[in-house]
Amino acid sequence: MLSSSETSVQITNALEKLIDSGISLGERVLGALIIFIVGKFLVNWLNRLFARILEKRKVDPSIQSFLKSMVNILLLIMLILAVIGKLGIELTGFAALLASAGVAIGMALSGNLQNFAGGLIILLFRPYKVGDYIDASTGASGTVKEIQIFHTILITPDNKMVYVPNGAMSSGVITNYSNLDTRRIEWNFGVDYGEDFEKVEKILRNIIKADQRILTAPAPFIELGELAASSVNIKVRVWVKSSDYWDVFFYMNQTVYATFNKEGINFPFPQLTVHQA
Repeated sequence: MLSSSETSVQITNALEKLIDSGISLGERVLGALIIFIVGKFLVNWLNRLFARILEKRKVDPSIQSFLKSMVNILLLIMLILAVIGKLGIELTGFAALLASAGVAIGMALSGNLQNFAGGLIILLFRPYKVGDYIDASTGASGTVKEIQIFHTILITPDNKMVYVPNGAMSSGVITNYSNLDTRRIEWNFGVDYGEDFEKVEKILRNIIKADQRILTAPAPFIELGELAASSVNIKVRVWVKSSDYWDVFFYMNQTVYATFNKEGINFPFPQLTVHQA
């Protein structure tokens, strides 16, 4: 049986070990915290430096966003490993733990791996680039802001930010409205039955000729498109620069409406004739 003095010595030794362990743990935690704070500052600085290098070398904006996203993730992984090492966690044991959970992690990351491969395909075949306005088969549409390693970021016309997985973007249908320099605009203008088609055609050609944004080649197209139930529909097609598409589209609607009213050309509206026996 231990004497009171021996018991006191053991308790003192245990307390000293506990205090030493606490101090050691505190030093590791404090060191890890310092490494994290300094490392986060270095990661941000290296990201900015890398971005300036890419801009100085005039790398394509689409590739810039992809590379910046990838470098940022790699730097953060290195920082996390440094913090884990400072905390005293054996990296070999940590790696073994990850390996033992490899199946679950693989299943969790399978979608991201597909998105990563999709990002590489997008950069390789370039169906779109930063600044293009696109429609995706996912239902999303907008101007491409960034192509990151896992997602493409779109800005919608009403200023919403949409993240679309690169896997879906690389395997689905993409409509790119900005890739070509010119686009065709089409209207169907309806007039009353009995209106002089040649007069209407002449007015439309004068409106088109007066707008310098409308290209002369290919030549504008104006033909009688359809004899509908309540209207004679005149089909108009013109070509413009892609950047002028919507401005010309709305301007033409407004000008035609004002000019037809001024020239006495009537717009039709649905009518129903009832014959009473």
